[in-house]
Amino acid sequence: MLKIYNTLTNKKEVFKPINPNNVGVYVCGMTVYDYCHMGHARVLVMFDVITRHMRRNFPEVKYVRNITDIDDKIINRSIENQEDIYSLTNRFIDAMHKDERALNILKPDVEPRATDSIDQMYYMIESLTEKGLAYQGENGDVYYSIRNFKNYGKLSGKNLDELEAGIRVDVESDKRDPLDFVLWKMAKPDEPKWSSPWGEGRPGWHIECSAMSTHHLGNHFDIHGGGMDLTFPHHENEIAQSEGANNCSFVNTWMHVGFVNINDEKMSKSLKNFFTIRDVMKRYDGETLRYFLISSHYRSPLNFSDENLNSAKSALKRLYTATRDLSASEVAMNDISKRFDYEKRFNTALDDDFNTPIALSILFEIAKHINTERDKDPEQASALSQLLRKLGDYLGILQYSTEDYFKQGISISDAEIEQKINKRNEARAAKDFSISDQIRDELLTLDVVLEDNENGTTWRRK
Repeated sequence: MLKIYNTLTNKKEVFKPINPNNVGVYVCGMTVYDYCHMGHARVLVMFDVITRHMRRNFPEVKYVRNITDIDDKIINRSIENQEDIYSLTNRFIDAMHKDERALNILKPDVEPRATDSIDQMYYMIESLTEKGLAYQGENGDVYYSIRNFKNYGKLSGKNLDELEAGIRVDVESDKRDPLDFVLWKMAKPDEPKWSSPWGEGRPGWHIECSAMSTHHLGNHFDIHGGGMDLTFPHHENEIAQSEGANNCSFVNTWMHVGFVNINDEKMSKSLKNFFTIRDVMKRYDGETLRYFLISSHYRSPLNFSDENLNSAKSALKRLYTATRDLSASEVAMNDISKRFDYEKRFNTALDDDFNTPIALSILFEIAKHINTERDKDPEQASALSQLLRKLGDYLGILQYSTEDYFKQGISISDAEIEQKINKRNEARAAKDFSISDQIRDELLTLDVVLEDNENGTTWRRK
C-alpha cells in the first residue's frame, strides 16, 4: 500500500490513483539557461526513483517533465552571451541530457518544451479571460486576477491579506491588484515573440506548466512534483490557473523535494553558492553522486560536502565488494526471497513515502549476510548477491559489473595496465624485485591495486 506525503494536505496519505491502470505524474523541469546544479540533480534523481517504483506497482505510469525554454532568465543570458536564444537553450538541453545519463536517470515519457506548447497557453488564457479571472492591462500584458479565485493559497497556506501587506509599493500601475501575476507579456524589441489575441508577445512562466501538464495528462491528474522552492508562488499559481480555467480539481497529490544545502543555506543560482553536476563529477563518478542524492529522505534537507560524498563513495564500494568473486548461483533468487524478507521490507520502505534511506539500509543487511555466507554456503551467497543487485537496480545503483566498477576512473588504459603487469611478471621471473616493486608502486599511484594469487596477477581500482 503506497503512502505519499501530500503537500496539499500536509500529511501522509494512501495513494489512490484516479485510474489505477494509468497514473499521471508531472514534474517541473529545468529552465535551460545554465548547467544543472546539485539542487536540480536531486529533483531529477528522486523522481526517477519514484517513477521506477511506481512502474513496478501500476500497469501504466505516464511521466511528464517539461523544459522551460523561454523566460526572462533565458532572454537575459542570451543577451549577456550575445547568443541566439535557440542556440543557447539547445546547448543546455543537450548538457542536461548528458548529466542525466551520467546519473542513470531514465527518460520521461514526455518532455514537452514551452515553445512547442504556445497554442495550449492561448486556450487557457482565453478561458481565464472569459471567466473573469484574467484581464489585459494598459501596457498590453495579461494578468491573472488572484482575488477572483476563491481558493488561492490552499497549497502554500498563504493568506492574501498578509501577502499584500508584505508586497513592495512600487508595483506596476496597470495591475488591478498588486498580487496579480502575468500570464502574457507584450513583446519587447529583439525578444522572441508569438502572435496572440492580445498582441505579439510571449508567455509568463506560470502558465507554461499549467498548459503543458493538462495537455499531456488531462485537466485532473494524480501527482505533480518539483523542488520545495516551487510550492509558492509557482505551484500555487498553477492551481489558480488550471482550476480557474477548467472548473475542476487540478492535482490530487503534490510532492516537493527538499533543498540541497551548503553550510545550512539553500543551494541556488540566485545565491551564487551552487555546484553544477558536471563540476562535481570532475571529482566523483555519477553513481556515487546518485547514491549521495538518495541517501537522505527526499523531503529532508541534504547537506552537500566532500565528507558526505566520500561517505557515499565508501558505501557503494562496500556494496560492490560484497558481490566480488560470486558467479550466478544455482539457487534461485526467488528461493532466497521466500526464505528471507529482504525484498518485502525493501518494497515496504519505498511504499512508505519512498523512504530511500531505509531501502539502502536493507541493501547493507544483504551485503553483510553475503559476507557471512561466502565461505559457508557459496551458492546462497551468490543468490543473495543477485538479490542485492536486483534491489540496487530498483534504486538505479549497482549498474556496473564488480570488475568494471573497481576499474573505473583509472587514468591508464586496460592494455597499458596489462603491459605493465607483463613487465612486472618478467622482472619477478628474473628475480629483479626492485623493478617489480617499482611497477607495483607506479600502478598504485594511478589507483591500480595488484593482487597476486596462485592463478597469476589481477588488478582493481583502489
